[in-house]
Amino acid sequence: MVDSELPRTRLAQLMEQRRMTQRDLRDLFQEKTGTELSERQAYRWVNGEVKSLPYAHAQGALERIFDEPASQLLGPPHGSGLVRQHRSLTLGGGVLDREQPDWQQVIAVSARRARDFLSRMEVSNVGSETLDQLGDDVRRLAVAYQQEPLEDLLEDMSETQAEIFRLLDGRQKVAQTRELHLLAGVASGLMARACHDNGASDEALTHARVVFSSADHAGHDGLKAWARGLQSLIAYWAGRYDAAVDYARRGAEFAALSRNTSAVWLAAGEARSLAALGRQDEARHAVERAVDARDRVRRDDLDELGGFCTFNSPRQLYYAAEALSWGGEDAAEDAERYAVEAIEAYGTADETDRAFGDEAGTRCALAISRINRGEIEGAAEALQEVVALPIGRRTHGVVTAVQHVERHLGLVAAESRAANELEDLMNHFTAERLALPQ
Repeated sequence: MVDSELPRTRLAQLMEQRRMTQRDLRDLFQEKTGTELSERQAYRWVNGEVKSLPYAHAQGALERIFDEPASQLLGPPHGSGLVRQHRSLTLGGGVLDREQPDWQQVIAVSARRARDFLSRMEVSNVGSETLDQLGDDVRRLAVAYQQEPLEDLLEDMSETQAEIFRLLDGRQKVAQTRELHLLAGVASGLMARACHDNGASDEALTHARVVFSSADHAGHDGLKAWARGLQSLIAYWAGRYDAAVDYARRGAEFAALSRNTSAVWLAAGEARSLAALGRQDEARHAVERAVDARDRVRRDDLDELGGFCTFNSPRQLYYAAEALSWGGEDAAEDAERYAVEAIEAYGTADETDRAFGDEAGTRCALAISRINRGEIEGAAEALQEVVALPIGRRTHGVVTAVQHVERHLGLVAAESRAANELEDLMNHFTAERLALPQ
């Protein structure tokens, strides 16, 4: 018998004697421990690809199944000592006789190496149906995130991200791995938004870094640009306007390559961050760049997921309104025009394009533009739908947008009954905000 016909471990030898498959081994392991043994780990045990013994509970399970010590089970098969020991010339997964090479043995060892390679290439822990289901789950969450309370979605989002991570720990074909990395990036982006909306910007940025890393592994420039847009958004609402500008500009190179709607997002996000820094002329130029980017958009698979994964026209109008609302009285007329257009666009948009947070932000920008023109009652009217939001929708971004209105009111409005009533209304709103159960 040549070496390639021998089992590599005592475990493989016993399984062969009992006509057990690796699936049988995994089922028995789960029965004994209550935990799942991955396909990859089973393969490594059977084929002797471990450098040390597994954890105690795993050793115990193996010993209960086969009635032999784990160290013996994961060691060489019985009878392997009969193989000649003076061989020392290695070829792939086998050895050759240095003194008198046997070319039949060369062929056998090479075939064994080819079989091993083929088995690793063909083993996959994910099928097309699983990928389709995960894609549907991510697409549903990307749309639902903009329309439903976070507390209703958070557990589902977290579990979806965890499932994708688990699959990436296994082995799959190259194309499947790329698709999983794309889905991991989007799922992590949704978790970044969830952290951000709960006021946890540091944790949000951690998830956003995973988005960029996933995009890098997937070779997806559109997702890289989207990751930078997400980082810019988080920094903006955390009051780190310089960082928000930097993130937006760092995404520009990837946006130029992909030309998906993230290119519009980055320019629009840069505009409002520049405006917050008082750089109004640069902000207006960025608003114009966003318009130009829209004309060159080439939608990709990320855009096709919809919801938060694409930057639609109503959202672009909202960002322009918010950018110009930082410009004071000189920009108030243009800011109001963009805000009204955005509200109208959201009103006629498809349901999947609606986003309660962005619509609230649009109304806050409208309120600021009216405050800058001295129209306090008009500002209060603009905020009516915002202050009526239930607590579950009073996310960090929405509350901060209302606080921006408060800040502008304090800078512009003189003491008056209308101003005092508006201030009280906003104080009452911001006092009760989203706080997820501990």
